Amino acid sequence: MTDLLITGGAVVDGTGAPPRPADVAVADGRVQAIGDLTGRPAARTIDASGHVVTPGFVDVHTHSDLTLLSGPLAQSAVRQGVTTVVVGNCGLGVTPVAADSGALRAAAAYLDLDPAVRWDWTDVPGYLAAFDAARPSVNVAALVAHIPLRAAAVGFGDRPASAAELDRMRGLLGDALAAGAAGVSTGLVYAPACYAHEDELAALGATAAAHGRMFAWHVRDYADGLLGSVSQALRVAADTGCRTQISHLVAVGRRNHGSVARALELIDDARAAGADVAFDVYPYLAGNAPLSQLLPAWAQEGGDGPTRERLAEPGVRARVVAEWADMPLTWDDITISRTPDDLGTGRTVAALSEGDPARAALDLLAAHGNAVLMVAGGRSERDLLDALTHPASVIGSDGQALDPDGPTGRGAPHPRSYGCYPRLFAEYVRRPGGLTLAEAVRKCTSAPAERAGLAGRGVLRAGSIADIAVFDPERIADRATFTAPQQYPDGIRAVIVGGRRVVEDGAHGGARPGEILRIP
Repeated sequence: MTDLLITGGAVVDGTGAPPRPADVAVADGRVQAIGDLTGRPAARTIDASGHVVTPGFVDVHTHSDLTLLSGPLAQSAVRQGVTTVVVGNCGLGVTPVAADSGALRAAAAYLDLDPAVRWDWTDVPGYLAAFDAARPSVNVAALVAHIPLRAAAVGFGDRPASAAELDRMRGLLGDALAAGAAGVSTGLVYAPACYAHEDELAALGATAAAHGRMFAWHVRDYADGLLGSVSQALRVAADTGCRTQISHLVAVGRRNHGSVARALELIDDARAAGADVAFDVYPYLAGNAPLSQLLPAWAQEGGDGPTRERLAEPGVRARVVAEWADMPLTWDDITISRTPDDLGTGRTVAALSEGDPARAALDLLAAHGNAVLMVAGGRSERDLLDALTHPASVIGSDGQALDPDGPTGRGAPHPRSYGCYPRLFAEYVRRPGGLTLAEAVRKCTSAPAERAGLAGRGVLRAGSIADIAVFDPERIADRATFTAPQQYPDGIRAVIVGGRRVVEDGAHGGARPGEILRIP
């Protein structure tokens, strides 16, 4: 007996092939058949007339490391068609946990939106076991993040790793990859990863390459130093042979508009020379990060606690303000999206400041450290289109699975957490000169699955795992905005994970069939 029959739709199988009319039969968690299945008996039928039937979206770049443990229904992700997420990006992660777990938790405050989530793990096996217990609605794969690796081996100081400490990091990473992690990530604007020298990055890349896993890079600078930062990632890719993924390729600040095209030329040259390099991007002109990302590296030495103490010193504040004078963004470009006490949420730093925005920013950072989150604009539509339409780009939301009715739903989060994928189809597929439907689906499904090494995901064919999205290509659209972000999208008919219906006709049915993906 067929468990589920999806009839009357146009199948876009994720490979880049054009849409074709076909029915899809699902049994025992897998696609049973695709074609004209008229008359086939089924326990349940979904009429997909006027809709497309695609693989579920594979979000290769998320920060749902802890939000899925708080809200395993994955409300904001699965309702937009996402069926698989990759956590542990940008060097921000929660394992391995060394003796000082409090310092690591403070460093990862960007991820840590629910204080009730207990950190009961010390390593990747324990962390993945926590996901097993949570039983999320979506599949989860995990990268090993550079910050906890460096914190465990070196600490939070501004110094190069010794030979013994590099060996320690290689060993911790190798153990994590052997336990099923999908790869490693770095975030070279965040302490203490920002103190890493290139030999340390090469050690991570060589370890990833030896295990056939991905190395994802939040590069050192997305503003004035973008091209040098991309070049560093490409050097490590060439020297180590690791599969390299450059995260959210953008150029920050109006004076840097056009830099993405030049970065793409560097990537093209590296690919032509044989490097395995790609990148991810999301369809917005603003990003989201801890406000502490704006601090110079010297000000963040020692971790969150020492940084907050340091920012109370007049001499330190004056030095930071002097360095901020040449910042590529203005304070009108930066909106506070979340603070522990909710004060200032939804307002720009300029509006909070009473004429002294740098002081207002420093006051927030001294009070709350890494737990102050911002949305920052100043990006170019031309840069975004160049990245979206490049053959090496894949879509990654850079968002989090949030529950608007739970602890993770506070504040004014970036709308990408609720609307990334619908926005792509509404704004960059339906518009003239954008992506074709088939290419957009490929960038959301098989292409990111391949980058992350997730075999069997991201395609619709007989025998494949039945992770499926059904949506109206003419009606799908994001409703989440920067001023009202916690809104689910339109046009999603159904989302199926492992053969089980999770979302249907705009409602989450409560199913939690997600699989925790351990890479063999």
